[in-house]
Amino acid sequence: MNIGFIGLGVMGRPMAEHLIDAGYTLHLSRVKEASQHLVTKGGKATVNAKAVTEASDIIILMLPDTPDVEAVLFSGDGVAAGLTRGKLVIDMSSISPVATKEFARRIEALGCDYLDAPVSGGEVGAKAASLTIMVGGKEDAFERARPLFEKMGKNITLVGGVGDGQTAKVANQIIVGLTIEAVSEALLFAKRAGADPASVRAALMGGFASSRILEVHGERMVKETFDPGFRIRLHRKDMTLAVDAARALDLCLPNTAATQQLMNAAIANGDGERDHSALIRTLELLSGGPR
Repeated sequence: MNIGFIGLGVMGRPMAEHLIDAGYTLHLSRVKEASQHLVTKGGKATVNAKAVTEASDIIILMLPDTPDVEAVLFSGDGVAAGLTRGKLVIDMSSISPVATKEFARRIEALGCDYLDAPVSGGEVGAKAASLTIMVGGKEDAFERARPLFEKMGKNITLVGGVGDGQTAKVANQIIVGLTIEAVSEALLFAKRAGADPASVRAALMGGFASSRILEVHGERMVKETFDPGFRIRLHRKDMTLAVDAARALDLCLPNTAATQQLMNAAIANGDGERDHSALIRTLELLSGGPR
């Protein structure tokens, strides 16, 4: 089967590589030096998204944000320009649920299927093919895509109709963002109160406060190792999606909004490219800086 893959960034590269290793023929757009190994392994470099689409039965997108997806789909040399009836477009980016529904409507009007399938698990999950994949769309399209998802992830769920995958991802990012903020507050409190943050974290790991965030990101906070991971700048994008959606729904999400603002401050302080666990640095700065 011919698969198109557009978006060969930190996440997209290992995801595409898993598909190549599984025996699929991948047609790739914008192959840069960091992605050249995919061509060496058998991937086919093409000139643009339209050419990828023309050569492929299923087209996967893994892009940074809503405007990027819209441009790749609907520009003059984009995906829509290369579609013929019966093809399947899968957007695995994390973008606006509202925009996703409109994108799907336009693609389906061309006689093609559309799935939104954002992921959770970060670069580690992408490399290990252990991503959580949250899917929105028709069940028959989901079943068609399932063999591909199984090469990239472990926990694969059809959440509901188009856009519901993106809604699930936004919900995921709310929980992750607020938990990172809570762990940051707890460990900063421990440090300022004179306790050893590493020992406090170890104690908490045995109780009801234990979480994957405390385990993984708490260790990063203690050791002050903030190489991404998942960048604060990208998580801020997801929290902004949540805040914007809450406003459209007349929904009160005060702690989501507060955490988004802390991420704004982190980016203003130059930490946008650090792992989102570096949010503890922002709280420390707001508390007068390191002591």
